[in-house]
Amino acid sequence: MPGLSNPRYRGIFPVVPTTFHEDGTLDLASQKRCIDFMIDSGVDGLCILANFSEQFLLGDDERETLTRLALEHVAGRVPVIVTTTHTSTAICAARSRRAQDMGAAMVMVMPPYHGASFRFGDTQIQRFFAAVSDAIDIPIMIQDAPAAGTPLPPAFLARMAQEIEQVRYFKMETAGAAGKLRELIALGGETIEGPWDGEEGISLLADLDAGATGAMTGGGFADGIRPIIEAFRRGDKDQAFAEYQRWLPLINHENRQAGFLAAKALMHAGGVIACAAPRHPWPAMHPEVRRQLLDIARRLDPLVLRWGK
Repeated sequence: MPGLSNPRYRGIFPVVPTTFHEDGTLDLASQKRCIDFMIDSGVDGLCILANFSEQFLLGDDERETLTRLALEHVAGRVPVIVTTTHTSTAICAARSRRAQDMGAAMVMVMPPYHGASFRFGDTQIQRFFAAVSDAIDIPIMIQDAPAAGTPLPPAFLARMAQEIEQVRYFKMETAGAAGKLRELIALGGETIEGPWDGEEGISLLADLDAGATGAMTGGGFADGIRPIIEAFRRGDKDQAFAEYQRWLPLINHENRQAGFLAAKALMHAGGVIACAAPRHPWPAMHPEVRRQLLDIARRLDPLVLRWGK
């Protein structure tokens, strides 16, 4: 039976960026190339429609298009997690069911929230995830991210894992993620099938040490991050530290400077996608931030800078 000691999914599942033309319309040809590159970079799986996919700038029809395109183009090469976050319980459940029906391996969901001040209590949150669980037969990953502004204590998350059938995976992105992961595992045991690292791997080494079995990072350089995870998994902590130390400048620049535009800037520089622009009103990356990003990346020679050339 799947559980902490026998998870269905583990390793690196980066977020797939959404690719646009300069006018802001979807660039589906680049989207396919982006997916192919990411699979070639050595991922264990992919995640689509996350915040790093600019999901908050997409229409419902575009979500349908991108979900179908991604799952059909991946064609079973790797498992795909589909983000189905919505404030409405009914809409999130329906989105999750559609994602499952199209072939998603898992759905990722933030707790319900809206804007800076609309929040819900533990009872409503638990009922929300229970309703989503009842609608599907695949795992739910709860995304514990600062954007939701919703406290999710480890004891509450562990209780939901114990009481809600499909709640099995947890992506920790709040401050002190390693401590939360450690406490969550201690409280939930085997019901915590997937304690995962997030936030571009900025706390990856600490999270792995706390028991993380997966990482959801940016999509630009999985070939650099995967060796960190693999070295740690085989017990070679010195090698894991060395690899992490090597790639940390790029991880840090993505997390603290470039944000979700980092992956697209790297993919554009390497000929993977045709345009690195975000969708309005999100501002384009500052030229100096891009210059610094590419300067760091060229010193590391990731696949992304060579794949499309």
